[in-house]
Amino acid sequence: MAFVLAVTGSAVGLGNIWKFPYIAGQNGGGAFVLVYLACVVLIGMPVMMSEILIGRRGRRNPVATMELLGKEEGSSANWKWVGGMGVVAGILILSYYSVIAGWTLAYIVKSATGVFAGASAEAVGAEFSGFVGNWKAIGLTHTIFMALSVFVVARGVERGLEQAVRFMVPALLILMLLLLLYSINSGYFGQGVAFMFTPNFELLTWGSVLAALGQAFFTLSIGMGAVMAYGAYLPEETSITGASAAVVTADTGIAILAGLAIFPLVFANGLTPADGPGLVFNTLPLAFGQMSGGVFFSTIFFVLLSFAAWTSAIGLMEPAVAWIVEHFHKTRAQATVLIGGLIWVLGFGSVLSFNVLADTTFLAGTLFDNVDYLTSNIMLPLGGLLITVFAGWVMCRNSTSDELGNSGMLFKAWRMLARFIAPIGILIVLVNAVL
Repeated sequence: MAFVLAVTGSAVGLGNIWKFPYIAGQNGGGAFVLVYLACVVLIGMPVMMSEILIGRRGRRNPVATMELLGKEEGSSANWKWVGGMGVVAGILILSYYSVIAGWTLAYIVKSATGVFAGASAEAVGAEFSGFVGNWKAIGLTHTIFMALSVFVVARGVERGLEQAVRFMVPALLILMLLLLLYSINSGYFGQGVAFMFTPNFELLTWGSVLAALGQAFFTLSIGMGAVMAYGAYLPEETSITGASAAVVTADTGIAILAGLAIFPLVFANGLTPADGPGLVFNTLPLAFGQMSGGVFFSTIFFVLLSFAAWTSAIGLMEPAVAWIVEHFHKTRAQATVLIGGLIWVLGFGSVLSFNVLADTTFLAGTLFDNVDYLTSNIMLPLGGLLITVFAGWVMCRNSTSDELGNSGMLFKAWRMLARFIAPIGILIVLVNAVL
């Protein structure tokens, strides 16, 4: 249970509640959601199972595990670079993830002090613009969030991670359901459901499909070594298939719940679903500000979002921390402070992307946009591709069947997906997006 909660906590985060609604909104709603769900089932699930079985087989950090198993399976030690790419991806993702997570901390205070009570759309928008336009303010919240993450990770797996997720994941689900109940009574629930589940395939492009694939990897925390790092702690008797199914179901369910909770509020307040990264911070304070008990519900929601971000940040740091501990023989506290400090410094690139460097754009946009695109749409799918190729083709059938615990239909289905469907699907999407 601790493993399932830990991986679910790592998977369920800002990707579900902050990113999924605005990515779906920018890519046409229903059609995007269908592609996203297909990516989760046909690609996300086999990649997650592959990562866990590799992690449990190696019982080390992702870099050392890929190197060790590469040699054991008669291939090459160079597979360590796949683990290394995952560690780098986790560091880069957390560098901007921490900045957005810091916004949620600020919005807990803003909500609790009644800043949004009775506020107009213009006032809420001005509050958000003024906040992100102040690099010192968002730099401070980024710093606080990284300090909280370092504190939990430094305490270790049992005293820090396990204790944190046992409380935070169930609390997150309860708070999400409270928000959904409010959304159902908004008067626009039917419109939100129609937007999410009525597909308009004319709005789909290869860019949308790549975004759906990247979102599946981002929200499941796969392709970056986080799940592999957790797999190293998984007991032998635990079913990898069952654990993976539980995590994928919980993660996808919360993403759908987030969409069902947020889109009706978007329409109820005359806003657009394609508002981008600021969607949650512009839409929900406005909605809560107009309702009875809005101060309470708004505060609760941003506490929820902070919990979700915190559990994911722990998972993003774990591969790098485990590598430092094992490779350089540092204590866990030393490794956590070192990695946390590096991520904190890198995060100021994203901090400045919303203000001082907002007009400095290249390739995909600002520095924040480029790091987000590189990690979500390139590094994670590429990491997932190489991980499934390793598990499906490099590792022998006996090794994988030992870890998955059976040789029946479930094992055959995983092997087919990991060897053919997932790699081919990832390749097609990546090639078409690049072309």
